Amino acid sequence: MSAVPRSDPPLPSHRDTTILRPRRRWRRLFLLALLLIWAGTALWQVFKPMPAGTNLASDWVDTPVADVRWLADTTVTDGHGRLLIRQHVFDEVLGIIGAAKQFVVLDFYLFNDWPDAADTADGAGAASSAVHRKISEELKARLIARRKAVPDLKVLFITDPVNDLYGAWPSAALAELRGAGVDVVITDLDILRDPNPAYSALWRPLGTWSTDHAGDRGALANPLDVGPETVSLPMWLRMFNFKANHRKTLVADDGRGGLVALLTSADANDGGSAHSNVGLRFGGPLARTALDSELRIARLSGWQSTWQPPEVSAPQKDQQAVRLRYLSEGAIERELLAAIETAHSGESISIAALYLSDRDVIDALRAAAARDVRVRLILDPNKDMYGRQHDGVPNRPAAAELVRQSGGRIECRWYRTHGEQFHATLAMVRRGDALWAMLGSAQLTRRQLDNFNLNADVALEADLDTPLAQELVNYFETLWQNDPVALREYTTDFQIYEDQSFPRYWRYRLMEAAGLGAF
Repeated sequence: MSAVPRSDPPLPSHRDTTILRPRRRWRRLFLLALLLIWAGTALWQVFKPMPAGTNLASDWVDTPVADVRWLADTTVTDGHGRLLIRQHVFDEVLGIIGAAKQFVVLDFYLFNDWPDAADTADGAGAASSAVHRKISEELKARLIARRKAVPDLKVLFITDPVNDLYGAWPSAALAELRGAGVDVVITDLDILRDPNPAYSALWRPLGTWSTDHAGDRGALANPLDVGPETVSLPMWLRMFNFKANHRKTLVADDGRGGLVALLTSADANDGGSAHSNVGLRFGGPLARTALDSELRIARLSGWQSTWQPPEVSAPQKDQQAVRLRYLSEGAIERELLAAIETAHSGESISIAALYLSDRDVIDALRAAAARDVRVRLILDPNKDMYGRQHDGVPNRPAAAELVRQSGGRIECRWYRTHGEQFHATLAMVRRGDALWAMLGSAQLTRRQLDNFNLNADVALEADLDTPLAQELVNYFETLWQNDPVALREYTTDFQIYEDQSFPRYWRYRLMEAAGLGAF
């Protein structure tokens, strides 16, 4: 039986190839167009104009010393290992609300009763639920009680959508406030720039769909330790934008015809109630600047009230005053860099922070040390975050870089945490007999300083011999040197958490540059 000869497949005709080539060309053009749309969206959302009422730097305002109050929360163990928690920030918040007769405006990133992961697991950890303060319940109860006592009191509460799990789990506490006549505004984060542009440029075309379906109960695991066991895909999609209204601000009338404001690093959440924090209360015209900024944020987020704050009296003249300046978003970094870059030989820079990762700040500190400026850092070791264990990124690799590249001229100590966080952010520059300082909600990271997240800080200038300046200096020195008389050890040596890991360093650098980190 003879084999049947095999024939080669017929070559495509000239007509076939002329059809295929345009198809390939159109596919390439289509893919190129998608790439250009993605890149253009990413660039626009990183550099688009900031919304009105953000990226503000007010003029310096002379404020009477009597109208300015420094606040600090500290968590430390004594010589017997007992946890000592001293809190002043939210005591002040509750007091301001209790005195208000006309209005209260609050803006807090976190407002919830969520426990930390250790509490939801087995209650382990020194700063467990046994010592957690129910801050959110206290704040909610005070606002409702004050509204009942003063029915005409106007209350506006601005917060971040994370407290509703981005729509997946509506907050019962916020619902109670609405029922009591409080105007609750969930910040519209879409108006902000995108810190994670590679992802957000793909997410934005789906934004309307994600918003409409964020509350659907899906089959995906809940990424947080609270709320429903499963959530929908839109909730996850929205979370990965890594943006927030991170402000922690309170403005109210003082009950005596004046204004009072409080800017702090403290959140109104139970799981973080043992954190160490700082804050500054002040009155006068600068409080009105903070108020105007908050009202703009509320209106940009859909608040349609026509309410306008009443006129208040100017503060009494005082022979001794401190200069204050309100700062928000990118203006915070500009002020900080200017203060660091103008420090000269023989002067000192002191920074206490939860996170230090912003490359502009790191470069400025390294340059200051090279000018023979004394630079000292107190940093959180980044080993605890709401009951979860972390590996020290970004602080440990960033601090190792600073200490190593400065030849040890930059000094660093770690705050001794016990399950909680050293959540404060305070920067100070001492120049002869004068002190510059800045504090508030912004952490020293790209997301917090480069016009991505919403933040609000206050800067001050004061003579070193004023009580306020002395309180600030003594706070830092006590943490730095510890208190052997009272057996308080706030900080520990740099070598305890020193980390020279090459992979962790470059992971921190990638996360910081690309906006992929949670810091």
